[in-house]
Amino acid sequence: MHRETRRPDGTRIHYTATGPATGTALTLIHGWGCDRGDFDPIVKHLPPEVRVLAVDLAEHGDSRSDRGTWTIEEFARDVAAVLAAESVDSAVVAGHSLGGAVAVETARRLPDLVTQVIALDALHYLSLFPAQSEEDVQALLQPFREDFAGAMRGMVEAGSPEGTDPSLVDSYIRKMASVRQPGGLLALEGLARWDMDAALREVAQPIVLFAVRSIITQEAIDRYGDRFRIELVDLGSHHFPVESPAETAKLLAGEL
Repeated sequence: MHRETRRPDGTRIHYTATGPATGTALTLIHGWGCDRGDFDPIVKHLPPEVRVLAVDLAEHGDSRSDRGTWTIEEFARDVAAVLAAESVDSAVVAGHSLGGAVAVETARRLPDLVTQVIALDALHYLSLFPAQSEEDVQALLQPFREDFAGAMRGMVEAGSPEGTDPSLVDSYIRKMASVRQPGGLLALEGLARWDMDAALREVAQPIVLFAVRSIITQEAIDRYGDRFRIELVDLGSHHFPVESPAETAKLLAGEL
């Protein structure tokens, strides 16, 4: 069922509710420039008794907002608003890419409600997730300010291992390049300014990362391997949830 909740600041968050109305909710959070529709094929492969909430973050998909604050913490409040609207008292929060950061932040915000975090090729990109200097933040954002489409192509191609179907790469580029502005660029800035290490110090819930084997670096494994469980997968590119929905559903179901 397609539903909507409105936050006090006027932000309208759209989401899809599937499965029974009670029980632990598997909450799915898309990546930057994407939307909840990416999870539709995955939901079809999940057991029917699983309660699923797939969320469009502000200015992604159908959700709309003219707020002035674009941080990972604010996106976590989008998710928290959906959980409140659905009267959820227990949730596993799973996020892809930027959604993984939002999932961690949601767990920090709701320690008594979120029982586990599942990250789908998220959290391990060292140019994004550890705290960045202001110089590094500006260096990351400058190409997007000068040539958004070109920088977007470079980002998608960097997450597409050799052998990735070129038509899929092009489809990701088209989709992500059309993210609504200025929210899209401001959301990327919010991600670049997020301090994951600080968040991890406060999150006690277990975290598992399903990372693309050919993309993750040993440096990232060494840095975070003792903080969350890292499982390497060979299911496609950075966007493997779209490319391998049945296998991704199996990973998610195995954690519930």
